[in-house]
Amino acid sequence: MSEVASWALQRGIYQALAGSSELTALLGGPRIYDKAPHAASFPFITLGQSVIRDWSTGTEAGAEHNLTLHVWSRAGGRKQVHDIIAAIKTVLHDQPLLLADHYLINLRHEFSEARLDPDGDTFHGIVRYRAVTEPDHAEAA
Repeated sequence: MSEVASWALQRGIYQALAGSSELTALLGGPRIYDKAPHAASFPFITLGQSVIRDWSTGTEAGAEHNLTLHVWSRAGGRKQVHDIIAAIKTVLHDQPLLLADHYLINLRHEFSEARLDPDGDTFHGIVRYRAVTEPDHAEAA
C-alpha cells in the first residue's frame, strides 16, 4: 500500500514541477527526469531516493515519505542551483497536490544544499521533502 502512495506522490510532484512555467524557463525546457538521459542538457532535475514509513494510527492508514530531488548545473557557480531550488520550493512547499487514490496531508521542505561535485564542473543541489499521505477512503470502499 505504501508503495502505491509513494508512486502517486512522485507522479504528483513530477506533474507539479513540469507544470511550472517559471521552473521550465529556469531549466531551459522540461528537464525533469527519473533517470537523466546520458547526454542530458544542463541544468536539469532528477527524482532521487524516497523512503517510506508506516504512519498509520489505530484507526487510519497513512504513510510518511522522505523524498529527495537533485538539481544539476554547469553554469559556473551555485546561483543557478539556488534559483532552481527556490522555484522548486515555490511549486511544492505546503502545496495541495492532487494524488491518485490518496490524500496529501502535507508536503514540507526539510532542507536544501548546493555543492560542487568532485568533477569540479558540476554544481549539485539536494532538496529534501517530507510528506504524509492517507489512502482515499472513497476509493477503498
